[in-house]
Amino acid sequence: MEEKLQRVTLWLKKIYGNQPIPQYEVNARTVDILYELVECNEARDRDVSLLIEDMKQRAAEYEAEANYLQGLLAESLDLSLSSLSSEGTSYLNVLVDSAMTLETKDTSLASFFCAINDMTSELYATESKNREMELELTNIRKKLTAALMLEKQLEGDLKKTEERLEVEKAKADSQSQNLKFLKDKSEDLKIRIKAAEEQLAATGLNQSLTHESLVSLSEQLAALQEEIVPLKKKLESYLDLTPNPSLARVKIEEVKRELNALEAEFSKEIDMLTLEMPEPSKLRFT
Repeated sequence: MEEKLQRVTLWLKKIYGNQPIPQYEVNARTVDILYELVECNEARDRDVSLLIEDMKQRAAEYEAEANYLQGLLAESLDLSLSSLSSEGTSYLNVLVDSAMTLETKDTSLASFFCAINDMTSELYATESKNREMELELTNIRKKLTAALMLEKQLEGDLKKTEERLEVEKAKADSQSQNLKFLKDKSEDLKIRIKAAEEQLAATGLNQSLTHESLVSLSEQLAALQEEIVPLKKKLESYLDLTPNPSLARVKIEEVKRELNALEAEFSKEIDMLTLEMPEPSKLRFT
């Protein structure tokens, strides 16, 4: 820790110079932090020094190359920067700027052609990529338009569905109310029918005249009428027979007796219903 503290103190003196060093709490943590700062600062200083040396070396190389080219021009073409006109200097500056813009290794015509071809290829590639992106953008716009139209259509369908649901709900509510009314009416009619039956029973009405009994008698009457129909047909068939009059008369008489018996039973049932019906003035329903 003492070695780190000495190095940190020297670095702080170097940083602040003649100014007093700010007070800080000396402990292991602060010394370690300041020591890391010292190492980082010294590493950065070394990198900066190396970069400066590299730039100085490049500058010397560029200066030597420029002197060489200047001497070559002076020897071969008897040209120098001082002998060039302002127009020639301007052309030379344009040539240098073009070479720097095209990033050529020199100012030869071949280098310019190669750089121009490379930039032309890059331009064509960029234009092709732009066309592809425009086509993709057009497709995306079409898809977006279709999606928006579909969304609008779905919103319309949803609105219509909601309206239909409201109508169906209103119908269902109305039907529910009607069903409740019918149930209440049915219960009321059952109560009134039961009260009427009790009142009729209290007046001495025969149970055979109740609704269930009348329905049963009606069914029996219908069955008897159905039984009469084949007997009538059978009687008609016997009426058409002529070979044996005596036998035919016997059969006719038998059928007539059966028919009369059925008609008598039918009349009896009707008479019983008529006799057992009470007078209308004695029946009062509330």
